[in-house]
Amino acid sequence: MTTDEDGLYDADEDPYALALRPGREAVYLRLADGRRIRMPVHRWHEQPTVADKTVLERCTGPVLDVGCGPGRMCRALLSRGVFALGVDITPRAVALTNALGGLALCRSVFDRLPAERGWQTVLLIDGNIGIGGDPHGLLRRCGGLIAPTGCLVVEVDPDDVEEQCTARFEDLQGRSGPFFPWARLGRPALHRIAADLAISVTDQWTSGHRCFATLAHQRSPCDRPDTGPAVTDADRTESDDRAR
Repeated sequence: MTTDEDGLYDADEDPYALALRPGREAVYLRLADGRRIRMPVHRWHEQPTVADKTVLERCTGPVLDVGCGPGRMCRALLSRGVFALGVDITPRAVALTNALGGLALCRSVFDRLPAERGWQTVLLIDGNIGIGGDPHGLLRRCGGLIAPTGCLVVEVDPDDVEEQCTARFEDLQGRSGPFFPWARLGRPALHRIAADLAISVTDQWTSGHRCFATLAHQRSPCDRPDTGPAVTDADRTESDDRAR
């Protein structure tokens, strides 16, 4: 028996594309130096977790989900009445997102995207801070996608790490896809990059073993509310003398 969803997959696809199929076995990120990191494939296909919900609660529409995978966050936001669009470079991810009721485009975050500088929230979760192997460049790009009042919601590594590497997806049978640039980033490194880009870390939190932060454009002095002329110590002294 086959279903419409079965038609979204080919047997000879790489391990990442196959991992997009619900019920698939474990998939790992194999780094060039031999280290292996298990990918949370099961989470991609389930309902949003408690940690995911802490992200959803901080999303103001319109939302752009970068590296959306099967689109669980996009669909959850749409069900809440929040407009959300996913982007992913894998055609199967985009097809699955759309087939399950979400909205997604097959495009790189570094390509031209709809509504640039108009998104209120841009998501980089599930390790997607590693996209392109250059978190500095990725955050600069995403900062250019949000509106002046918008924010980035970023998931970071729970460890204090700042690592640029080369990796590929691998399954239990040893099948692997092509190498691609990747990165891992912890909170301290995120703060350093944000400061360099003139972006403020406005919130950070942990849910279970997952760590998140929100970032926003720093406001210039002319953006701050006018509270009247500053009162100096000399002014206060003059006022006291008059009172006497």
